Amino acid sequence: RPRSHTVTTTSSSFTANLSASSSTLAYDREFLRTVPGLLMVTEIVLGLLVWTLIAGTEYFLYPAFGWVMFVAVFYWVLTVFFLIIYMTLTYTRIPQVPWTMVGLCFNGSAFVLYLIAAIVDASSVTKDLDNHNYNSWAASSFFAFVVTSCYAGNTYFSFISWRSRTLQ
Repeated sequence: RPRSHTVTTTSSSFTANLSASSSTLAYDREFLRTVPGLLMVTEIVLGLLVWTLIAGTEYFLYPAFGWVMFVAVFYWVLTVFFLIIYMTLTYTRIPQVPWTMVGLCFNGSAFVLYLIAAIVDASSVTKDLDNHNYNSWAASSFFAFVVTSCYAGNTYFSFISWRSRTLQ
């Protein structure tokens, strides 16, 4: 007696959506033309300058400059990470994360810790400490304060963004 062979196939909408969403990578060119985008690029460029000016010296002999290096490198890496997230519109693909709150916490903590690091940097720079590295440390101190003001600006814009989302 012959058997009947029935084959049923189903298609998952999850795999269809996954393949459609991963095939194109979004890129937001306009982000770099906004004030927060320009501040972020400035933070990256000048933050790199802060830690390279210190890294070119014997900073490891002085714990204060080690702290400044930690803050500068840590927030430089995170700022590059967030720039990539904003430029590729990754935040739109992960709506479960409260991105406005994350941005506010990130920029607020960067402002506070960079301000402390800039003050420590400026107070540690003396010609008596090491005349050979004086200019590098003095320049890093100046740029640390500039980066601090950039993070203060981004904290303000993050607060405005968070506040507008909270009121809705």
